[in-house]
Amino acid sequence: MFWKLSLRNNPGLQAENQALRYLKQQGLKSVARNFACKSGEIDLIMLDNEKLIFIEVRFRSKSHFGSAAQTINHHKQTKIRKTAAVYLQNHRQHNHRICRFDVIAIDNSDAKYENTLKWIKNAF
Repeated sequence: MFWKLSLRNNPGLQAENQALRYLKQQGLKSVARNFACKSGEIDLIMLDNEKLIFIEVRFRSKSHFGSAAQTINHHKQTKIRKTAAVYLQNHRQHNHRICRFDVIAIDNSDAKYENTLKWIKNAF
């Protein structure tokens, strides 16, 4: 059973759009967006040449409780891995591909309110 994900978080949606634009500029091709199932959700699924990349986008407007990248704990990683396994079970055309888990961390810690984007390849 697939889940319909509602994106009401406007800053989060803007961060995903920013990440998608950035990754496309880097030559990646979009495969899916906001894939969700019972085990969790994956923000972006893209192709980097022949590799299938599962991408978690994290946005933090303030760093009081850590940076965006620091919020991806072991529990979140496990959920993303399980969700990726469900995706691969339902999209067998990608079973031959090498998979990678990346993170796009977007922090807004600048006094000018400009976002800082960091692409972490092979994050976990």
